[in-house]
Order: sequence, then structure tokens, then C-alpha cells
Amino acid sequence: MNRQAQAAVLFLTGAALLHAGCTDLYLRYVKAGLRPMLLLSGAVLIATALATAWYEYRAGKGAGTEAGEGAGKEGGEGAGAEGGEGAGAEGGEGAGTEGGEGAGSERPTPHREPRISWLLTLPLFALILVAPPALGSYSAMRTGTALQQPYGYNSLPAKGTLDLSVVDYATRAVYGRGRTIEGRRLRIEGFVALDQAGRPYLVRMALNCCAADAQPVKIALTGTIPPVLRPDKWLKVTGTYTPRTTKDPVNGGPIPYFEVTDAKPIPTPSDPYDETWNT
Repeated sequence: MNRQAQAAVLFLTGAALLHAGCTDLYLRYVKAGLRPMLLLSGAVLIATALATAWYEYRAGKGAGTEAGEGAGKEGGEGAGAEGGEGAGAEGGEGAGTEGGEGAGSERPTPHREPRISWLLTLPLFALILVAPPALGSYSAMRTGTALQQPYGYNSLPAKGTLDLSVVDYATRAVYGRGRTIEGRRLRIEGFVALDQAGRPYLVRMALNCCAADAQPVKIALTGTIPPVLRPDKWLKVTGTYTPRTTKDPVNGGPIPYFEVTDAKPIPTPSDPYDETWNT
């Protein structure tokens, strides 16, 4: 892969990063807080590609100028010596020597780049053409809950329905014993997951950095649950706190229950992951 091809790949990769960072596509790969770094990386790659292309252009232009000056000098010297004595000998021996030794030592035959290097472009086309789906119920039910005890809790409004994330409700229910949410009307969004026995859970995949380290936080549902639930479908559930808990069958981690009074299907949000580890 020559320099021009490298510059083209760098430019396209940088453009793909900028496109992902300027839309919601980047949320399929990294958490929202890394958006500035993603945009900066794309800008750096594009600047590097342009600098590489400019360097190659200048180098090629300089090589063409040197070749032209060298040809002019050789033509002049040859024409002057052509009428003198021994021109034939010099023309024969000199041409043979210069053509053989000079061409062999000064202009080595360039080797071909291995074609396998073009496989480096496959991740680029995957980034441009294929947007991976967010992790869903398949991953969630094969991974143990990642619920962690928080350092503290944000203050909540004194009145009205509370909109909580799955992580926020789970930590307050398990580690806070429901003290801050008991008796309050709560509203939570997440996707549906079913265990082997058909028991429903409301799940959100929580991120530390990117989708590669996403882990599920689960809430078991009880109460007025829709009779038909499809895995990976998103729900907005309204209800109340209940002290009942269960254990995750994968890692034995705590899973709180939620008493559902109403459940409505909702579209998949633009950011399907949850970053609220410590609330």
C-alpha cells in the first residue's frame, strides 16, 4: 500500500469518525461523554491524511524537476564530446558502465507491496456500511447483573412522579433499602428480557467506556404486566417500589423487584445504554 493509498484510507477513516460523532451513530460504540474525543480523533486523522498527500505531491514535483535538469546536462555534455576524438569509445564504454552500474546502484527495482495489506480497509468499510445493533436480551440473560453500590445518591424532587433509570432504581432499592423511593410513584424505561422460565425483567446495559465492556443491570417485574412480552422490546413501566428481591441465576447478584401498575411500549431510544453507575 503506497503513501497515496494510506492517505486515502486515513482520510476516509477520519471522515467516518466525524460522521459518527456528528450523529447518534457513535452511541452504538462509546458512551456519550467520549463524543469530543471522537470528533478530535477524526479531525486529526483527516489532517494527517492531507499532510501526507501534500508531502507526496511535493516530493513527486521535486523529483520531476531534478530529472529534467539532469537530462539537460547530460544532453549538453554528450553533444560537445560527440565531435571529438574517442567519442565512440566513451559512448560505448561510458554508456555501458553508466547504464549497467549506475542504473543498478542508483535506481533499484521497486518491490510490490503485499496485497494482503488492503485488508486494513475492511474495518473502515464495516464502520461506514454496518451499524451494529445495541446489546440486548441475549447478552443480558447470559451475563450476571453488574449492580454496584454507589458512593451516594442525587437528591430527588419532593413531589410528583419520579423518572428513574434502571441503575438508579436498582441501587436505591437494594443498597438504599428503598428509603428514598418508598411510597413514591416511579417511572422507568428499559428493554424486556425473559429468563428460561419466562419470568420478565426490565434491563439496561450499563457502560464504563464503550459497548465492549457493557454489562446488564436488571429489575424483575411483578404486578400488572402485559400478557405478551417480546424480548428486546422497550417498555416504559410505571409503578412503585417493593422490598422483594431475588438473585441473578448467572452470578448470584441482587435483583430488585418493581411493582408495575402500567406498562407502555416505546421506541428504542437514541442512546440505548445507561451510564449512571454512581447516582
